[in-house]
Amino acid sequence: MKLFLTTLAAIIVASVTTLATAQEIKGNVITGEKKVALCLGCHGILGFHTGFPEVYRVPKISGQGAKYIVSALTAYKKGERKNPSMRAVAETLSDQDIADVAAYFSAQGVVDGATIPATPTKEPKAAVAALLTKAGCVSCHGSNFSKPIDPTYPKIAGQYSDYLYFALMSYKTEGKPMIGRSNPIMGAMAKQFSDEELHLLADYVSSLDSELKSIQQPRLR
Repeated sequence: MKLFLTTLAAIIVASVTTLATAQEIKGNVITGEKKVALCLGCHGILGFHTGFPEVYRVPKISGQGAKYIVSALTAYKKGERKNPSMRAVAETLSDQDIADVAAYFSAQGVVDGATIPATPTKEPKAAVAALLTKAGCVSCHGSNFSKPIDPTYPKIAGQYSDYLYFALMSYKTEGKPMIGRSNPIMGAMAKQFSDEELHLLADYVSSLDSELKSIQQPRLR
């Protein structure tokens, strides 16, 4: 327990440091729109499936938190998240580019005044409720899974279930060159569960009201 708390404290300090650094670079939505051409090749096609390194729908990122997008792209750029395609894209981006891209997608599709319920309107089945309690998802991602306690954490409500499952499995995966994510908290959480249980968690969270969207780009129809 002491080791866990020490590790958690170190992670919180690192997160605060990263956030402070990110705050020094302000993203611009208009500028970001000019920098997302590569992103839209996948994220601008509704329901687009990637086949590499696994088959799943690419995540909905319109309406996602800007600081989480910055955190994710930075992790791909550093190799802390293993995905050859995403790393190749992230490596072409400067810190300012990343901030601008994040600003663009965080604002895309957002409707002023639109809100989602503070708690899920869909109750989980008993087995899923037990898994959610064990995982402690709400302690980081919020009671409706869309209001994370830290802006560098993602909104996950309504995200594609196959992507959520892939992401959770990535935290369990070790020793593979093209799949894996280095996050001690998520790794420890995901490793508690079987693949089937992770499917159940992903399916439930994906069914919830969401602020996330995939927005089809007319020129990519």
